[in-house]
Amino acid sequence: MGKVIFTISYDIKPEKRDEYLSLVREMKKYFNTINKRDYSIFEQKGRKNGFSEIFIFNNIDEFNQLDDDDERMTELVRKLDSLLVDGKMKYTTLIEIE
Repeated sequence: MGKVIFTISYDIKPEKRDEYLSLVREMKKYFNTINKRDYSIFEQKGRKNGFSEIFIFNNIDEFNQLDDDDERMTELVRKLDSLLVDGKMKYTTLIEIE
């Protein structure tokens, strides 16, 4: 079974950038340290305030364990939602071909 890459892309409100960058530190600590996920956040080159979160899973079973019912994750996502332009996110799931 191949790896899975899950991305979430969005734009944040320019006036909320500092608040977003503070939230990013919380999110990285939670997902990398506490939740033990391979997780990174990138700003899109040439598109200020356009960001992508990237999760890398070893297989589809790990991906399926990403649980939106996790109380802390729900809280972080709620904070993030308030910073987004038009509340829009784009999700992409890529499955490695073996």
